Amino acid sequence: MSLSKSELKKSPYFHLVDPMELDGLQEHAEWLNAILHNPCMVWEENGEYVLIEIKQLVAKVNGLKIEIYANEHPPPHFHVKSPNIDACFSIEDCKLINGTASPKDLNKIRFWHTHAKPLLIESWNATRPTSCTVGKYSGS
Repeated sequence: MSLSKSELKKSPYFHLVDPMELDGLQEHAEWLNAILHNPCMVWEENGEYVLIEIKQLVAKVNGLKIEIYANEHPPPHFHVKSPNIDACFSIEDCKLINGTASPKDLNKIRFWHTHAKPLLIESWNATRPTSCTVGKYSGS
């Protein structure tokens, strides 16, 4: 994410600020609070600690929550949740991988996907720990 510290502070992503950029005890407390209350975790890789997001809310579309989770299985995909839907779709072509959705909801999801694929790719790549078996998205 290429937002400034002040922009991240106003968003749900303050935990993404580099701790070396924090000024004073108050900002450190706010940053720690963001880590504790946002969907992220500390992951150890090669003796180093890395902050990763467990799941990232990509968008809300007409009552549908579109999310991407860290450390996932192939193929690169996104999850769609609502009271009536719990399904996942391929980032590449929006093919239903598992779950069910009504034809009306499938049309909404596919229409959204045609416009939001770059956002999905960016979100997928931003949430990959290096040990993820799938890795970064490299498709078209």
